[in-house]
Formats: sequence, C-alpha cells, structure tokens
Amino acid sequence: MSQALRIGYLVPQFPGQTHIFFWREVQALEAMGHKVDLLSTRMPPSGLIAHDWSEDAIARTTYLGEPSPVRAVQALAGLLPRGLPAAMLKEGPGFARDVAMTLSAAQALKAHAQELQLDHVHAHSCGRAALIAALSQQLGGPSYSLTLHGPLSDYGPGQRFKWRGAAFATIITHKLMGEVQEALAGDLPERLTVRAMGVDTEVLKRETPYQPPEKGRPIRLFSCGRLNVVKGHQDLMSAMRQLLDQGVDVRLEIAGEDDAGGEGFRKDLEAHLRKLRLQDHVKLLGAIDAGAVKEKLLEAHGFVLASWHEPLGVAYMEAMACGVPVIGTDAGGVRELIDDGRTGKLVAPKDPTALARAIRELAQNPDSALRFSAAGRAHVEAHFRASLGAETLVSEIRATRSTG
Repeated sequence: MSQALRIGYLVPQFPGQTHIFFWREVQALEAMGHKVDLLSTRMPPSGLIAHDWSEDAIARTTYLGEPSPVRAVQALAGLLPRGLPAAMLKEGPGFARDVAMTLSAAQALKAHAQELQLDHVHAHSCGRAALIAALSQQLGGPSYSLTLHGPLSDYGPGQRFKWRGAAFATIITHKLMGEVQEALAGDLPERLTVRAMGVDTEVLKRETPYQPPEKGRPIRLFSCGRLNVVKGHQDLMSAMRQLLDQGVDVRLEIAGEDDAGGEGFRKDLEAHLRKLRLQDHVKLLGAIDAGAVKEKLLEAHGFVLASWHEPLGVAYMEAMACGVPVIGTDAGGVRELIDDGRTGKLVAPKDPTALARAIRELAQNPDSALRFSAAGRAHVEAHFRASLGAETLVSEIRATRSTG
C-alpha cells in the first residue's frame, strides 16, 4: 500500500455557501487514507455559513489571513533575494498590492506546513490563495498546485507568477484549458489535467422514482446559486411571469444568498419579484444546508439555472445526481456537462422567453422528463463523482513528487 500523503488543502473564505464540493473532496481524500489539513484565508460572512458541517470545518481549519507585520517583514526579507521586486514591476501595481496583502499569510503557511510536515499544498483557487501558496514555496515552504474554477480574469493579477511555480494544475473544463494554454504559454507547469469538481453520488440519489409533472397540478421548480446578477435569477423570474400569464401554474424556490449576506443583490431580486407580482409563486430561501438542498431537489419536477456565464455548474451536477431534469443556459462550459436534448435542456442565456418555453415543454412532455432524469443521473455517476477529483489530486501529487 502506498504511503499516506499529508495534504494542505487551501480554500479562500472557507466554508462558504457553495463549498460543499470541497468538503466532499476532503472526505474522499480521507477515505483514501490521506491526512488533509484544511487551510483558508479567512472565514466568510456569517450569513453565508449555512451547512450542518460548517462548525466542524471551522474548528479544523487554520486561517492564514490574520495580518502580522512581523511575519510580513520576515517574508519580504526572504523574498527580496529571490527576484520578487522584478516580478512586482513586471506584473504591475495590482500584483504588488496583492503581494503586500499576502506576505504575512505566506510566512504563516510556510511555518504551519513545516510544523505539520505537509507533503504538498493544493490551492483551490487562482486568486490570492494561489499567491499565498506560491510565495510560501519561494520562502522554502512546500510544493503547491492549483485548480482553476473559472475564467482567469476572475482571479486577479500575477497569473504567470502563480502558475510558473506550480507543480501541476487541474482545470475544470476543456474550454478553460484552451484559454489558459493560450493566455499563459511559456509559464505553465508541465502537468495540466482537465478534472471537474464532483458530487457525492452515494448521498445525492433518489430512494423513490422521479415523478414528472401531472396535468392540472402546479409545476415545482428549484434553483440554487449565489444571488448575483450573472446567475440570471432575474431572467428566471421573468420566465415565471410569462408562464403564469400563459396559464401555466408554476412554483419556484431559489436557494442561495448574495456575497453581502443578504444586503446586496438580494435587494434587487426582491424588488424584481414585487414588480412582477410573483410573491405567491417565487420564494428566496437564502443560504441553506446541503441536506435541505437535497430535500428541495427530490421534491422538484425540474431544476433551472439561468446563468449568464457558468464555468461548469456543480448545482447542475447535484440536480442530475438526484435524477431531477435540468434546464440550463448554453454559457461557459455548461455544454461539457449537459448534452442538450439527451441529459438535459440548454437555452441561450439572457432569454426569459426561451427559458419559459423550455419549462413549458418539460411540463408537457413527461416522457422527456423521465428520460432526462435517468440520463442525467447516469452521466454524473460516470463522469462527475467527487472521488474522481480526489483520485486525480493524489495521482498528480505522487507523480510530481516522484520526479521532483
């Protein structure tokens, strides 16, 4: 049996409302016999801490973001001889600002990794968490790797610096892989792998068969995603209004919260809901626990997410694993998950009329709904299990350690 690894697992603002897939991957790594040390920058706002496992996660997470002038000075002294000033000049003022904000955390990570004798640190981000791991390595800390979860433009400056020192990287879609290879040519690690985050298909499954909508009964829809304009919840609400005006009785529940814990974009959605007179048909549930998400999925006739851009879509995976027919938008890398007409339905983003048409067709075609239910579950079980991500991480760490 191969020796167990001691893996630092770095996630920004952990545990946030969308972080169930990180927790699943950690559990899968531990089930394989490896030691996982949870690391984060800082805790998320309290309104976004919603899972029944959040308390356990917080208790075992080391938060690196607490500023320490002493640690920052120590880090700067160690990095100056390694060419950091030249990198800061090359990458620009935004990168210099990020370096200043992460020096203390990088020093803390180096000391923590040495104390626990970590074999490797994996940063599930290409933002400041990745910079912390990169600076820590330059200070003499452990090797590190990255996962890219979305467009590079979402993760701030200094991407070449962050990727150049990585032992390997995983990227969640082939579409993003192509973008990275074009944008960062010459500064990429030798080992790049396409591997999406996955879901626990043993937990997310049905105990009773899926039942499609019945004629004359309300259609129950569920959506789950951060309350952010790019998630398109406002477009889904507009589609709901169209369906109701056409005499289609639909009910929608949306789980998720804005990044300000309810004081941000949620206000805009509430105003849109009132303007469309949807108070009796649409409910904003806020951030809810993963168990509650599963309950809502199992009660739903369909899952709908109207994102303007979606790198891939773990929420779709969760619905498909539960055998719920999905309707999504052909945006970002979603087509790598949902095969239009086979495992679900795709429409153009920012098109409430097309969304309404797809929902109506699902409601009127129980055979299609049943087909999407079965095909979606089979597809996720085969290609998007949480254990696959954990297995990839372990095999890549072992491969780079054996050649390092």
